[in-house]
Amino acid sequence: MLSLPAIYDKIMANLEDHQKGKKNMLHENNTIEEVKNEVLYHVAKAAFEGTLDKIEATLPYEILPGNKPSFRCCVYKEREIVRERIMLAKNINPLDGEPCHNTVKIIPAACENCPITRFTVTDNCQKCMSKKCMQACRFGAITMTRDKAYIDPDKCKECGQCYDACPYNAIVDIMRPCRRACPVDAIQAGEDGRVRIDDEKCIRCGSCISGCPFGAISDSSRMLEVIDYLKGDRPVYALVAPAAEGQFGVDITMESIRNGVKKLGFKNMVDVAIGADFVSDSEAQEWAEAYNDGKKMTTSCCPAFVHLIRRHFPELAGHISTTVSPMAATARLVKAMDKDAVCIFIGPCIAKKSEAGQDQENPGDNAELVLTFEEFQAMLRAKGIKLEPCALEEEQRGSIHAKRYSNSGGVTKAVKQALMEQGVNTGVNVRQCNGAAECRKALMLLKAGKLPEDFIEGMACEGGCVAGPGNIQEEKAFKRERDKQLKKADDRLIQDTLSAYSQYEFSMHRGSGEA
Repeated sequence: MLSLPAIYDKIMANLEDHQKGKKNMLHENNTIEEVKNEVLYHVAKAAFEGTLDKIEATLPYEILPGNKPSFRCCVYKEREIVRERIMLAKNINPLDGEPCHNTVKIIPAACENCPITRFTVTDNCQKCMSKKCMQACRFGAITMTRDKAYIDPDKCKECGQCYDACPYNAIVDIMRPCRRACPVDAIQAGEDGRVRIDDEKCIRCGSCISGCPFGAISDSSRMLEVIDYLKGDRPVYALVAPAAEGQFGVDITMESIRNGVKKLGFKNMVDVAIGADFVSDSEAQEWAEAYNDGKKMTTSCCPAFVHLIRRHFPELAGHISTTVSPMAATARLVKAMDKDAVCIFIGPCIAKKSEAGQDQENPGDNAELVLTFEEFQAMLRAKGIKLEPCALEEEQRGSIHAKRYSNSGGVTKAVKQALMEQGVNTGVNVRQCNGAAECRKALMLLKAGKLPEDFIEGMACEGGCVAGPGNIQEEKAFKRERDKQLKKADDRLIQDTLSAYSQYEFSMHRGSGEA
């Protein structure tokens, strides 16, 4: 047992360490992303070092020392938020202490109980004689008080008719940002004012995560399981999404990432553009057959789009392409090459976490686990690894058509290229849906039998995967660097990629029950 002087010396030494490393502490200028990334980094570091057992008790005090709050009402609330973020980083639901199933979770301590009365009359109301707001309301929710109109929140159905009718724009819409961001109305307020996520409605797109200004919604992480795999005996492969090009800074190419993952303990890195070429070829065959049969189809690459169909338009599930996603195709190729392989997908998508692992119909048919770029960066930082530009010119893997899969409209262009290479001239007409709202409109038309196009390309994130919620920087910030890297790609055909791996056999189709 330590003596009192020894304990005092240890406390003082810790305080001195804090003073020397202030850049690792949280402060009032930190953004939500910085808080999240700092927690992910510390959890990854503890996992690599085998010191996870006490992190929930110690880390909140280490990165938030003292009694002065940095960005919320009190330091105790801030520490509880950090503790709950640690739980999510360990794939534990803060609400019940159980493993997370839906990767999109509420951080209870962070929710600010935003106002839930959506439509409110402001002082701009002139109490005009036309009373257009009252006439527009079909529920008798609006009355006139002495000074202005009043909306009864108990009668209001949030239809928005009064908002549209007011000639003075005196009615404001203050819908919660998370609810506004959700494209499927999966977020509602509980009796305590905090939000709840309806797991049956949620499509795992992550829009609410980006939309909440308090960071009260986040994705759970299975980073610790990835680290356990890296410590194990089986060969672990990193499957890196094409959206990675340009994501990690100037001159950081896929070869730079390959070197980085090897230093982390992965056996090798495989560019998912390879799998995307296989998908283009397979979907082209499906599209041609469906076109000849007069059947309309949707793409299946975006898991949030697939969730949208299965959960909100189940009658249209038979229209989903049976071709697997580029992630699954790449995993199946790697496992055909190495039967003992463990495949970890690294990309910007949160919904991919639901596609891999626990939601597989047949375990082993897809990647085992998924890391976002944020989690991958946290692991690199935890091991002191910095991605560096490569002196040697890297070998291209996958066509330029596959590399552009991560942009909205990229799948359509790639499949049309594959049709051309197959000598098929169908003249197919495709509706390219950029974002979940456009996806919903197209699916409603398909459901009603009024969709004029032959196929639907669905991307839940506006802009495509490059705008995914798991990115470390916004697409606009790295677009120039990404375009510069893509310009270096050669003009190889999709069939060239397939020929390079023709000796390996694996199915390109999913089972009927897979998401």
